[in-house]
Amino acid sequence: MSTTPRIAVIIGATRDSRFGDKPADWIFERAQARADWDVEKIDLKSFNLPLFNEVASNAWAPSEDPAAINWQETLAKFDGFIFVTPEYNRSIPGALKNALDQAYVEWNRKAFGIVSYGSVGGTRAAEHLRTIGIELQMASTRSAVHIGGGDFFSVHPLGGDPKPLSSIEGSIGGSADSMLDELDWWVRATMAARAHELRAAAE
Repeated sequence: MSTTPRIAVIIGATRDSRFGDKPADWIFERAQARADWDVEKIDLKSFNLPLFNEVASNAWAPSEDPAAINWQETLAKFDGFIFVTPEYNRSIPGALKNALDQAYVEWNRKAFGIVSYGSVGGTRAAEHLRTIGIELQMASTRSAVHIGGGDFFSVHPLGGDPKPLSSIEGSIGGSADSMLDELDWWVRATMAARAHELRAAAE
C-alpha cells in the first residue's frame, strides 16, 4: 500500500458556462506543488452520471449502472478530496449532490477540503457539503477557501472584465495554505487508521 496520499480535485459544476475550471486549476496547482502528494483533477462532466436510480446506496447493495460503478472505482483510488463548488440557491449543485449519492463506501473514512465561490463566498454551499460529508463518514478540514464579494466579481465574467485568480492571492492564498495543511493531516490520519483496520482484519 502506497504511503503517498492520492488527492482528487473534484470540479463540482457541470454547466457549459461554469466558472469552476478557474478555481479548480488554481487549487490543483497549489496542491500539486506539494512534493508529498499525488494529485489529479476529476471533472464530473466527463463521467456523465445518471440521476441516482439504484435499489439502495452501495453501502447496502452493489450498484448496477456501469457509469456509477466506474465512478465508484475512480473514487476508491483516492485518499482525500478537494471539492470545488459554486453555491446554487444556498446549496451545492445538483450534479455534485448526485455524484456524492452515487457512492458511499468509497467516501468513507476519508478527508476533504473545500474551495467554494459565489457572491457570499459559497459559504452556505460549503456548510451543506460538510453536513453531507458527515453522513458519508468523512472528515472535513476546518479551513476552506471562499471566493466572494469584490474578489469574486473581479475574477468572474459577471464582473465584466475578469482577472486571473492570481490577482486575489492576497485574499485567498492563506486560506488555501491552511486548508491544504489541515487536509494533509487528516488524510494521513485516516490512511493510517484504514491501514490498521486492514491489518487487524487479516490477522
